[in-house]
Amino acid sequence: MPLSALTLALGSAVLHAAWNLLLGRARDIQAATAATFLVSVAVALPFALVWWSADPSVWPWALASTLLEVVYVVSLALAYRVGDVSFVYPLTRGLAPVLVLAFTVAWLGHAVSATEAAGVLLVAVGVVAVRGVRAQGDASALVLTGTIAATIAAYTLVDRVGIHRAGALTYFVLTLAGPCLAYPPLVGARAIRRELGWQTAAAGLANLGSFLLGLLALRHGPAAGVRSSSVVIATALAGRLLAERVSRVRIAGSALVFAGIALLAL
Repeated sequence: MPLSALTLALGSAVLHAAWNLLLGRARDIQAATAATFLVSVAVALPFALVWWSADPSVWPWALASTLLEVVYVVSLALAYRVGDVSFVYPLTRGLAPVLVLAFTVAWLGHAVSATEAAGVLLVAVGVVAVRGVRAQGDASALVLTGTIAATIAAYTLVDRVGIHRAGALTYFVLTLAGPCLAYPPLVGARAIRRELGWQTAAAGLANLGSFLLGLLALRHGPAAGVRSSSVVIATALAGRLLAERVSRVRIAGSALVFAGIALLAL
């Protein structure tokens, strides 16, 4: 991998972990989530309008993606209310590529390689370690985690096609239009205003920055595996920044999830 792609991918990983950790610190996570995505789109929109680029064929893909983003945003905010970031983040990010692989096998007849099989195994072991071998787990957190992972897998498949039919900023605005229109009314303007501050501003900018750096990294070389290092970053920092009880086993599990995602990305 070129050094430029590696640097961009690591930057994207750090920013992705950062905005999730900032959400975990919020007093009202649902309001902070709404504010974060509003900030992201508000910053991106003027630039997207100036350099607007969208083929007419993008609309079905953008519509599907933005509806999936609504489910993702709502589920993510609820998941961070009932579960730790160090639990939700690595599980959702690890299970998503496994579900993408399962789809390509079931519907597209993709033959699983030895590398991919090893990746699935590492993710599975890592997920068990993150959750805890004997842990019962909160049922709502597990349901939400599964929903988020399925949603990430679905919009990943959609965006693989859609992103080639529009400019990066244009597609970013189109896909996040749904959450910005649908979610804030559910949360309430007053609650969102209370959460507006440097943390939500930073989270919004990190969200946008992670997307753009990730896209630039992919244009310079394969970067999905490196970008998934955000799993380890978020899990390790959750103990320090969010006062979560992050055991060494959970950190090791997140590292295995990262290794598994990296193999799947190959």
